[in-house]
Amino acid sequence: MLSKKRKLYIGAMKAAMYISTGLTAALVIFLVVYVFVKGVPHISWELLSTKPSYISGRIGILPDILNTLYIVLATLIFVIPLGVGAAIYLTEYAKNKRLVGIIEYAAETLSGIPSIIYGLVGMLFFCQFLGFKTSLLAGSLTLVIMNLPTVMRTTQESLKTVPQSYRDGAFGLGAGKWRVIRTVVLPGCVDGVITGCILSIGRILGESAALLFTAGFAHALNGIFEGLTSPGASLTVALYVYAKEQGEFGVAFAIAAILMILTLLINFSATLVSRYFAKKREL
Repeated sequence: MLSKKRKLYIGAMKAAMYISTGLTAALVIFLVVYVFVKGVPHISWELLSTKPSYISGRIGILPDILNTLYIVLATLIFVIPLGVGAAIYLTEYAKNKRLVGIIEYAAETLSGIPSIIYGLVGMLFFCQFLGFKTSLLAGSLTLVIMNLPTVMRTTQESLKTVPQSYRDGAFGLGAGKWRVIRTVVLPGCVDGVITGCILSIGRILGESAALLFTAGFAHALNGIFEGLTSPGASLTVALYVYAKEQGEFGVAFAIAAILMILTLLINFSATLVSRYFAKKREL
């Protein structure tokens, strides 16, 4: 039998947990609803499909949408092979556990550095030292460094979920190291790898501080190759410009609503991918 004092303590802890959960859910719902109420009425086809015209006073965010897409694609092209490859090496090939521990500690440290510092380093290294100047490519390479620890650590944890018996069984059948990784290990944890990559897109979409230093503020409409070598504003940077510099809070809330929708879609996609591969493994 539990004592009266113990029962009171358990009841108080349950009440605290329920209150904390309710406050967290209420805060998220309030934030989403507030942004949608403020932003959705200002979203129009003209806003989404045109570029700004300072002569007529028209505001359009099509260049910002395309710049965001270019940055996401360029960042993923670099960060996925580097992050997944590094995770495979550290988990499957590396023999020096001390070296692995140092690299993992460095990755965790990198993930905790404020993004404004990444922007400063990216400006000095990519824009000035390497001569990329202020461009989407410099911004993308800066985001690669920022997202590399996330992709690497997520992939590592996914690789560790594959039972060692699977590897031993494949080795017993005469398969080589890379063949075991390619045909046994990666298919067994592909849901975690893809989920980590999808969630990293959310961080790329939400980044602004690093891009302020490296990608610039331009609202020019360019193709992907010309755009990567030119300065350009992403949606988050455009939100800052319209809200802080121009006082266009309606447009700023419209961009915020678009970013909120994209974030929700990314999280929903990650959940669907995880469930799909989980069901596929059970069959």
